[in-house]
Amino acid sequence: MMMTDPIADMLTRIRNANKMKFEKV
Repeated sequence: MMMTDPIADMLTRIRNANKMKFEKV
């Protein structure tokens, strides 16, 4: 896991948001 990578962090955040959205729906 590359926490120092801003791009990776952004992708992870987007993925998490999408997962939560899917779970909520």
